[in-house]
Amino acid sequence: MFRSDAEYEVVAFTAAQIPYISGRAYPKELSGKLYPRGVQVYDESELGGLIKRKNVDLCVMSYSDLRYEDVMHKAGIVNAAGADFWLISPDHTMLKSRKPVIAVCGVRTGVGKSQTSRYVSKFLRDSGLKVVVIRHPMPYGVLRNQAVERFSKLSDLDKYKTTIEEREDYEPHIKNGFVVYAGVDYKAILEKAEEEADVILWDGGNNDASFYKPDLLIVVADPLRAGNELTYYPGETVARMASVLLINKVNSAKKEDVERVKEDLERINPNAAIVLGNSEIWADNPRIIKGSKVLLVEDGPTITHGNMTFGAATVAARQFGAGSVVSAKEFAVGTIRETFKKYPSLDRELPAMGYSPKQIRDLEATINQADCDVVVSATPTDLKHLISPNKPMVQVHYELVPIGKSLDAKLKAFVKGIKR
Repeated sequence: MFRSDAEYEVVAFTAAQIPYISGRAYPKELSGKLYPRGVQVYDESELGGLIKRKNVDLCVMSYSDLRYEDVMHKAGIVNAAGADFWLISPDHTMLKSRKPVIAVCGVRTGVGKSQTSRYVSKFLRDSGLKVVVIRHPMPYGVLRNQAVERFSKLSDLDKYKTTIEEREDYEPHIKNGFVVYAGVDYKAILEKAEEEADVILWDGGNNDASFYKPDLLIVVADPLRAGNELTYYPGETVARMASVLLINKVNSAKKEDVERVKEDLERINPNAAIVLGNSEIWADNPRIIKGSKVLLVEDGPTITHGNMTFGAATVAARQFGAGSVVSAKEFAVGTIRETFKKYPSLDRELPAMGYSPKQIRDLEATINQADCDVVVSATPTDLKHLISPNKPMVQVHYELVPIGKSLDAKLKAFVKGIKR
């Protein structure tokens, strides 16, 4: 929004959710001709001082999955330091594609966006369309080398030195036979994807709005966190924008929580179609879970800043009759121990943190010193490619199974519109 606008001068970025990024710079290779030295990135804890030191007039909220209370605390810091605080409409930041776009977004992290994207991508392919998936940015590496990344085979995950979180989101799509684009320069990424796609599928992250203007917007809600659809930024925004609102995980939720989410969504977006879905779980070699003492490994963002109290590994442990579950916190080392301190609600589940080689080593050490018989891993990536566990590891899979035909009907109408 600001890169080529000479009316504004961007003096700094701050970082909070993304580890190991503060103290770096947004590079000159990406920042445009107005910023020949790039833009420095600071830790968000410095926000008030930065405003005064750099005579800042305006601060813009540019990340996601925040409680409304936390957003307004940040606004308080900004206003007290003498600057205005902006929330920008997605209409002002979304790029328009030459190709049809379906976007899958969510009201929170961990609602099941990726499994919904997998369902949609396979439906479109079965309808005879070439689908290219574009994933939300995860700028953990050297940004100047990450302008445009194309993944078509599993070895590309090693080529681009992807983190565990990136692998969790890219790997299932690649295994399903789809090309995935990611990186930092989302205009250049779109132009590349348009060259080989009939349809662009935006597979969003956190609860962000789509980076591309969608022709069909599917927003996923989670009855395991009923009420969050109205209390997190920008989750309510995308729910209000949706064409289709999917309430996922119905098979794991209480009926009254499903009804509460449904009522909330109907109230804020009466024009959207509301559909229901189950998140179905299965596991490789589930027999060895039965009666065993297990360690649970979960998708990292879901149980850290996503605030989920349990994930798919917990569901699998129950479903396949685990004897007992050990506390992952008890065996955590290094950066993994620091993660448990940062998120004190964590205890039994181990988040699959792997933003750096050291953190991957700490994850491996935590798993290997855990006093358990079996590791139940529900991260969508194959951890055995990155670590060497000293005990059996069962991989858990989960996929969206829509209830009824409403979602399929919406997708069929979308396909018909393309082929007309």
